[in-house]
Amino acid sequence: MSLKLDHLDRALLRTLQQDASLSQRDLAEKVGMSQNACWRRLQALKAAGILRGQTVVLDRASIEMDLTVIVLVKTRHHAKEWLDNFKKVVLSIPNIVDFYRIAGDYDYMLKIVAKDMNAFDTIYRRMIEHIDLDTVTSYMAMEAIADNRPLPL
Repeated sequence: MSLKLDHLDRALLRTLQQDASLSQRDLAEKVGMSQNACWRRLQALKAAGILRGQTVVLDRASIEMDLTVIVLVKTRHHAKEWLDNFKKVVLSIPNIVDFYRIAGDYDYMLKIVAKDMNAFDTIYRRMIEHIDLDTVTSYMAMEAIADNRPLPL
């Protein structure tokens, strides 16, 4: 289902990205509409697949997941069977929080969060024991300057 977003839809989405825990009453008030109109728009946004759920953003340091690693992967394998296995392995590792097929010198990019370098090494070893990879390059983030930013609407 396709939905053309107007200024009220965009206001709802901007507000939800900032605080998805708002009650429907508070959300409607913040964007200047009635509760019923707000509810109908939220239902339409869900039906269109624009709203896909609600999540909570955790403070990684508080739960001892301080290390963020960006991993770039190059492979010489491009068959569907290899890719299916790669996806299966990557998606079975919960510490891999983002997974992209990319253009450029590398084929895939993964964002991995871990407690520390030893935990990352365990994750890395788990991944490579099941997949034949050509080149793997890892970059350790020193500071999160901007993370989980809202989409511009």
